[in-house]
Amino acid sequence: MIRDPFLETEGIHNFRDYGGWATQGGARVATGLLWRSGQHVGASDADLASVHALDIRTVIDLRGLSERERNPCKRPDGFGGEVFFYEGETTSSPPHMDVDPETTTEDFARQRMLAVYSRMPRNPAMITMFSRFFKLLAEREGASLVHCFAGKDRTGVAAMLLLHVLGVARSDQMAEFLRTNDAPTLEVLAAQSVPGIEERLGRKLDQGAVMALLGVREEYLETFWREVEDDHGSLDNFIGTALGVDDLLKDRLRARFVT
Repeated sequence: MIRDPFLETEGIHNFRDYGGWATQGGARVATGLLWRSGQHVGASDADLASVHALDIRTVIDLRGLSERERNPCKRPDGFGGEVFFYEGETTSSPPHMDVDPETTTEDFARQRMLAVYSRMPRNPAMITMFSRFFKLLAEREGASLVHCFAGKDRTGVAAMLLLHVLGVARSDQMAEFLRTNDAPTLEVLAAQSVPGIEERLGRKLDQGAVMALLGVREEYLETFWREVEDDHGSLDNFIGTALGVDDLLKDRLRARFVT
């Protein structure tokens, strides 16, 4: 894709269109309908105006209750859409934050992120929200936005799952996942997350740790795929059995989003 998928923002991280990818058979995923981002707690007035212009009618917020309470998202004046979320927590508590002297913070951060992707395929809250995500996109008109705290892990998996159903090749699913690392707003996410992590950890994060936590790596998504395949045999089986996305729902999604 030649176009720049990122929306220019001041206080929202990683806001972008995840359409436009080629599908098997020569078609493309529609653009202007599928948006993803981090949370909107720091959105500026200019950001809210830009978001309002997208006419987003469905927001799927993958954050849990405590995240939403700590970081209430701003919505544009006159927002006429509907926000859907999980009534509870969508992530387990962070692992113990102590790091022994022989462990670098980058090693710690990498292992922490791999644990996130190992747990996600078996997290009942995320299975519920991923299933709901598919149904909402098939049922509701207009553009949608899916987001979490950082817009890269839970949101990245949601986007990958939809692109898979729409017929996008696995290599492009990975390319979309890794595009997070090109987001021009990393400082927004860093300001929202690094100070709290360092306070809990009791030490400063080195740059490698910051990038391991705030960016994405191939091995993160590969871990999700491996865990799914170990449990279900294939990603298709996971989508069909665990998420309840049957052939009729797949056809509706393809009719809406493949052009």
